[in-house]
Amino acid sequence: MAGYCDLSFRLVVRSIGGLGLACTDLLSPHGLLRATRRSRELAATCPEDHPLCMQLYGCDAELMADGARWARDHGAEVIDINMGCPAEKVVKKDGGVALMRDPERATRIAQAVVNAVDRPVTVKMRLGCDDSEPVAPRLAGMLEGVGVCAVTVHGRTGAQRFGGSVDLGGIAAVVDAVKGIPVVGNGDIKSPQDAKRMMDRTGCAGVMIGRRVLSDPWIFRDTHAYLTTGQVPPAPTVADRVAAVVRHFENLRRYRDDRFACVEFRQRVSWYARMLPRSRRLRQRMNRLSTPGEFYAIVEEYVGQNAGAPLSVR
Repeated sequence: MAGYCDLSFRLVVRSIGGLGLACTDLLSPHGLLRATRRSRELAATCPEDHPLCMQLYGCDAELMADGARWARDHGAEVIDINMGCPAEKVVKKDGGVALMRDPERATRIAQAVVNAVDRPVTVKMRLGCDDSEPVAPRLAGMLEGVGVCAVTVHGRTGAQRFGGSVDLGGIAAVVDAVKGIPVVGNGDIKSPQDAKRMMDRTGCAGVMIGRRVLSDPWIFRDTHAYLTTGQVPPAPTVADRVAAVVRHFENLRRYRDDRFACVEFRQRVSWYARMLPRSRRLRQRMNRLSTPGEFYAIVEEYVGQNAGAPLSVR
């Protein structure tokens, strides 16, 4: 999800409903403490963007503790330590899933963060770095012992990245390994039914949804409704989906600038288009987007052709 969980998109998802907790993109404590522009952009939030978890990555316990204090002071209700990211640029710095190679070191980092802040500290992990040893159950127990209040488990190893199928048995083993903290399951949740299946088969207390939300921001609303009432609300209309696209674009203009909004949407429209009918021309035109005026003209054309009525946009 690196590069996708920015403030502008989180606000779109929150406006639809059903979301329990949102998380920032990966944050480098070093970048936060140096106040680099990129780190400030990734950590940006606002009063409507809550409850919010800020997710840190790194391998230096003292630096991670300092980063946690920064996050606490800048709006984070929850501090998460990433021990699951398989991206090469993170792993080669001994961050992300690389921390699972040394559970003792990972636990010392978690303890330093827990001791540094008066906020809930959580950990996101995978089943292990590779198939050689499923270290997640043992590590989860160690993390619980130093005060981590919840763990999220993606049911794949780092070596698998996003290939193959999620291992529900692996997630269940983590649930069995902890004494009392909640375990959140993650991976391959593409529908409310997938979420219920994961919870029923693993005993996890909740689910984290990632990639699916990029094309379907209604997934949280629908999943929450299904888990609490057994019913899925009516599907959003084409006009509803396009309105979310417009809202996202306008958030980007508000919190970044017009140029960034246009460049970003050249990529993001391909995700939204997966849930929009007859969207080939929409994608083609958005791929060359250069001004907000062009964006609104493209949207008006699409809605007029596919939703039967013009969309009121600025």
